[in-house]
Amino acid sequence: MDRADVRVVLLVAALLAPLPCFAQPPAISIPATASLSRAEMREFLLTAKVTRSRDIGKGVTSPKRLTLTNGVLTHDAAFQAVDERQTVATLTGGGRSAVTEMNFVDAYRYNLAAEAMAELLGLEHMMPVHVERRWNGKAGSLSWWVETLMDEGERLKKKIQPPSATDWNHQMYRMRVFAALTRDTDRNVGNVLITPDWKVMMIDFTRAFRLQTELVYAKDLSKIDRALLARLESLTRDGVARAVNNQLATLEIEAVIKRRDVLVAHFRKLIAELGESAVLY
Repeated sequence: MDRADVRVVLLVAALLAPLPCFAQPPAISIPATASLSRAEMREFLLTAKVTRSRDIGKGVTSPKRLTLTNGVLTHDAAFQAVDERQTVATLTGGGRSAVTEMNFVDAYRYNLAAEAMAELLGLEHMMPVHVERRWNGKAGSLSWWVETLMDEGERLKKKIQPPSATDWNHQMYRMRVFAALTRDTDRNVGNVLITPDWKVMMIDFTRAFRLQTELVYAKDLSKIDRALLARLESLTRDGVARAVNNQLATLEIEAVIKRRDVLVAHFRKLIAELGESAVLY
C-alpha cells in the first residue's frame, strides 16, 4: 500500500468511526426549493443567468459560489473548473505529510461522472445535481447549492449526535461503497455535507476515478444495502459508458468495472462467512 492509499484509508476510517454519545442536533427548517425535481434543478442550472460570484473559501480547487436567477427562482450553485494533470504530483495540506501521486488528475468532469454513477446505483439522493456549463470563459461543473446544517467536520468538532444512529450508519455504509467504487481519494470530512433533515450529501469528486483496482480498505466495508449490492452486480461496461457520457476515458471505465467485481466478491465472501443478516440491511 503506497502513501496515497494510506491517506485514503485514514480519511474513510475517520468518517465512519463508531458514533459516541454526542449532544442532540439543532432544529432547522427545510427550504422550499427542496420540492423541486432533479430535472427542474438541472434545467435551472443550465439556463439561469449568473448574477453574482464569490469565492467559497474552502477547497484547493478554488471553487466559486454563483447566484443564478431565471426571473422566478433565485438559487446558488457551486462552480468548479479545475482540469489539471501531472505525471508526478506532490500533495500537501490538511495537516498531513506530503504525498506523491503518479499520473495525478484533478478534473471537474469527475463530478459529472460521479453523479451519473450515483444515479445508476440509486444513490442520486446523496449527491447534488450537476451540469456542465461555461462561466467566465471556462468550462466546469455547476452543482446545485445544498442547504446545509453542517459538514461532517463540524459535526465531529461540536460532538453532535445524529437523530438516528442506525440511519446515519446506513448512509455512511453507502458512501463507503461508492467511494470504493469510484476510488475517490478526497472523501474528507469537509466533503460530506449534512442537510437539515440529516441526509448525507457527497460533494467534490474531482480527485476520484483513479486507475487502481485493488480494494485497499476492505476492512472498512462490513455492511451493504441490499438494493445497492443488486445494482452493483447489474452494472455493465456499456451501461456505465452511456451514463457517464464521455466524462470518463475507456481505462477509467474499465477500472470502475474491475473495482465493482472486487467489491461484489468482497461482500459475497462476507455473506458466506457471516450470513446475510450480519452484512445486508
